[in-house]
Amino acid sequence: MKGCEHEALHDDLAERARQSMPDDESILSLAAAFKAISEPSRLKILFALRQGEMCVYHITRAVGSTQSAVSHQLRILREGHIIRARRDGQNIVYSLADAHVVAVLALACEHLNCAF
Repeated sequence: MKGCEHEALHDDLAERARQSMPDDESILSLAAAFKAISEPSRLKILFALRQGEMCVYHITRAVGSTQSAVSHQLRILREGHIIRARRDGQNIVYSLADAHVVAVLALACEHLNCAF
């Protein structure tokens, strides 16, 4: 392949990649979501919440941490729209935001060949 044709092929490839890329706002949202789940104790919380809704007390017991540490991590996950919270009487119960969170965890585990 001649140099000019080779460059045109690479330019076309780069242009297709650029056009298929999400907009900057979406990229920032995605980066924030990955940042929210990137901390080990937050990942433990997400794995615990796969079992269903839990209050802070049960999450604390499941992940082996303190209530204040879990509450801090829950706030970050809630702000990242990774989990939801709802009031149940005097308790606040937490759950995964939706099935996509489970899918992301499953894919990551599959990629890294870890137990899910």
